[in-house]
Amino acid sequence: MKRRISIGVFLGLILCVVVLEGCERKKEPDADEYRIFYLDSEETELVEEYCEAGDGKKESQTEGQIDEILKLLREEPDTIEYKSVFIGDVEIKDWELKGTKLLLNFNERYYSLDRVSELLLRAAVVQSLAQVPGVDYVGFLVENKPLTDKDEHETGYMRAEDFVQNTGSSLHSYQTAELTLYFSNGEGDELTKEEVSVRYNSNMSVEKLVVERLIKGPSAKESKPVIPAETKVLSVVVKDDVCYVNFDEGFLNMVEKVKPKVTIYALVNSIVDSGSAEQVQILVNGENNVTYQETIDLSKPFEKDLGMIEVKEE
Repeated sequence: MKRRISIGVFLGLILCVVVLEGCERKKEPDADEYRIFYLDSEETELVEEYCEAGDGKKESQTEGQIDEILKLLREEPDTIEYKSVFIGDVEIKDWELKGTKLLLNFNERYYSLDRVSELLLRAAVVQSLAQVPGVDYVGFLVENKPLTDKDEHETGYMRAEDFVQNTGSSLHSYQTAELTLYFSNGEGDELTKEEVSVRYNSNMSVEKLVVERLIKGPSAKESKPVIPAETKVLSVVVKDDVCYVNFDEGFLNMVEKVKPKVTIYALVNSIVDSGSAEQVQILVNGENNVTYQETIDLSKPFEKDLGMIEVKEE
């Protein structure tokens, strides 16, 4: 049972997956199977195959299933029509599972992959491993250092949900957005507003783009960032007019001399003003039962509040 998939370029976590018409499709593998992704013979598309599982799946062993899937991904399939996504001597040196986050450590040959091959490998690995119970996020390291894009931004963790089926998407589909971003003033007690024009891949949501730009920091020298630079974005999803932003624990670190309320409303106001959501729910590692900086309850969504914007004297 198989289906063929081609993949588009993405910025950050979001990949666009196109399912070709006319192919037989199967929603889920059987209880004794894994869904594994391989390259087609031209190395331009992914092909989905269902492979027999080993003892790891039969005995519900998370670590065993990870090892089994990685082995299947690295092996060349029986048919000459498909190839392993591990090309050019690319190897996984080791891996570590922390909670529901799986970190894969690749050798330096990873950086020898061309752009399309690298994206296809990433898509195949994440999609294949995401079916393991207990693995919600997959992150990539290269020689123990976080994988970065051409702009030196860390790619962060990826999920199966980050691959959207979108027939007709282009490998080079970009558009421009006008964003309204909020940062901290120099004193850390009020908000400053910054209008920016950004060219970005059309497969990325505006809300995700806003969060990444906030982490990147302000352009104005007199303004201060509101989110620690080391913070990783696990997911950004809009549902029923609420934007759910899921950070790792790095979000809980305080930006020096910036009040907690400034950080929260810089994030909320930026997303609401620039995107389609009316409220923002902040999560940390998927949890909302968090008190930010011991002062702000994150259990409920926040609405926009422009009362903290700095009023400059003329």
